Amino acid sequence: MAKEKSNLVIVESPAKAKTISKYLGDGYKVTASMGHLRDLPKSKLGVDIEGGFIPDYQPVKSREATIEELRKAARGSAKVFLATDPDREGEAISWHLKELLKIPDEATYRVTFNEITKNTVRSSIENPRPIDEDLVNAQQARRILDRIVGYKVSPVLWKRIRRGLSAGRVQSVATRMVVDRENEIRDFVPEEYWLLNVDLMTQGKPALFTAAFYGTEKKKMELTSESEVNAVVEAVRKSPFSVRSVKRADRKRSPSPPFITSSLQQEASRRLGMTPRRAMSTAQQLYEGLDIKGEGSVGLITYMRTDSLRISDEAAGEAKDYITNTYGKEYYPDQPNKYKSKSNAQDAHEAIRPSSVNITPEQIKGSVTNDQYRLYRLIWGRFVASQMAAAVYDSVTVDAESAGYIFRANRMEKKFPGFTTVYEESSDDESNEKQAPLPDMTEGDPLDLKDVKQEQKFTQPPARYTEATLIRAMEETGIGRPSTYAPTISTIIDREYVVKEGKNLRPTPLGDTVTGFMVDSFADVVDLKFTARMEESLDSIEKGKDKWKDVLASYYENLKKSLDSAEAAPDAARIKVPDEVSDEVCDLCGRQLVVKSGRFGRFLACPGYPECSFTKPIVVEMPGKCPKCGLRILKRTSKNGHTYYACEKLKECGFITWDVPVADNCPECGQTMFKTSGRGSRKPFCINEGCPAFVPEDMRKYKKKPAAVAE
Repeated sequence: MAKEKSNLVIVESPAKAKTISKYLGDGYKVTASMGHLRDLPKSKLGVDIEGGFIPDYQPVKSREATIEELRKAARGSAKVFLATDPDREGEAISWHLKELLKIPDEATYRVTFNEITKNTVRSSIENPRPIDEDLVNAQQARRILDRIVGYKVSPVLWKRIRRGLSAGRVQSVATRMVVDRENEIRDFVPEEYWLLNVDLMTQGKPALFTAAFYGTEKKKMELTSESEVNAVVEAVRKSPFSVRSVKRADRKRSPSPPFITSSLQQEASRRLGMTPRRAMSTAQQLYEGLDIKGEGSVGLITYMRTDSLRISDEAAGEAKDYITNTYGKEYYPDQPNKYKSKSNAQDAHEAIRPSSVNITPEQIKGSVTNDQYRLYRLIWGRFVASQMAAAVYDSVTVDAESAGYIFRANRMEKKFPGFTTVYEESSDDESNEKQAPLPDMTEGDPLDLKDVKQEQKFTQPPARYTEATLIRAMEETGIGRPSTYAPTISTIIDREYVVKEGKNLRPTPLGDTVTGFMVDSFADVVDLKFTARMEESLDSIEKGKDKWKDVLASYYENLKKSLDSAEAAPDAARIKVPDEVSDEVCDLCGRQLVVKSGRFGRFLACPGYPECSFTKPIVVEMPGKCPKCGLRILKRTSKNGHTYYACEKLKECGFITWDVPVADNCPECGQTMFKTSGRGSRKPFCINEGCPAFVPEDMRKYKKKPAAVAE
């Protein structure tokens, strides 16, 4: 009797294969394709534009062995389940697998998992579907569009600016956003304004509080000059103060919705210091499955590339049970919280949430890496909080009046913590300033003026983008989609169009120059509204409303006009990229050093090359002071690409370390504290051997490195 054939399940990664294999058991072989096995060729355009945008897909050269293994496994299987990620790219990978492995239609089954749990995996296998051609075509259109822009526009950049430059349909727009913000900062003209506060004392039971200038009874006023401030001060010094009104109210603060891709990347950046790429890589690991002690391989979160705020009824019910049992019935709202996705959301998947709310962060802590634990705790906390009751605050507003002017004092005090028991969202401009309590007052109470404080201020330019705020801006303007935010930002940094200074993104002279040329020569490519409309067209292809080749033809018609115009000026002068001049001078000839790029990144070099070939690493001033001499500590990069920290007068002082100086001083000796280098949250320690809080090297929880070699 012939042996019955088993079924083959193809996923993208070994971790995902391991988790799914555990749930399916005998009769199924689960294997990984390790991502794309077929793509456009790297050495040429690979798209027949004149023939109707026909792509020339080729097997990936380094993957022949994997392709042959999968082809052999597919031939020996009764059914082939294509279980790649549940998005456009995953759908296209499944389609490529079917074509490449020559799997017959009758043996092809497409399955997707929003979460990798036992019930979901088995249910999906029992309810397969055909490959969605509309999803595949949407991804083909995106891939071909990006290839055309990259391969047609980039050579123009090489000819006019510098070889090796690249243009991209989304990356060029993201670079432009950073450049535009920098131009806003450069062009910003500060405007003067004044803050005016008064310290007031109640009578009877004396208590001091501070109130800020608000305006008059009729309108709010802005103080824009010292003369305006002096006029108010002179008037209130001559007139008594009294309580004009006291307003009390209960204010509710509702929880934030569960994460979508963009909000997860923003919060991971603000709260955990993770780059978008690192956050998404860690989230992918949580989704695909990790070995949890006592449980085996478990998929911990739902799919992490999503723009939907939808939550399944089952997940909402599980959250309700957890909240009422853990915190009490009063912590669950009268009606379940519902969140509405944005109008342009694809809504293909649920919001990002834990696969089971009953798997708490503390349960997995000993089985996962620090990054995995911290990100899971963030996702778990945000989801649980999103299903909880609002926090309630006792809000008090006191208006004090003198000479017809109003001064206002506010105080909010938490009465019921609600969702804040579990999670509070951070912000980019958080203030640690705490509100002082207000004394008991009633309308008409007299007040004594104790002090007047006035301070001149000037309006500030808009802040530079951080990775988090750039993602938010891209989302708001419709540039890119959840799967493209992280790789786009990584690309513009890797291409050195943009650099990170601390958390801020700043365009380089190269980014400025390339963007200026793109705006002049390829306006549509870097036009925010045009790019957003193109994203909407890709969404329409996915929904079956538009034909993908028609969309490509329309886009290329505009692009070709720009290309023809650029090609019509073959003798146009090359555009010189200005040097990025530093504040440091050449040790040999005294010229101002400029920033150059090399194998290990950016470095400083003398502009007098070849007469003068002096170079040195870029240094960044760190917080704190040198523990040996009290001068600045600088971050340096060796010629081998290693980062170390040293005194600015290294040759005379000799202080050098691998450990990272932090802003905190030791509470015992007052010297700068340090932390071990590397990813994740690290506890600062004191390196002063004479201090009671000194932490020896063997207790700093790192493998000892050889001494850094100064350049």
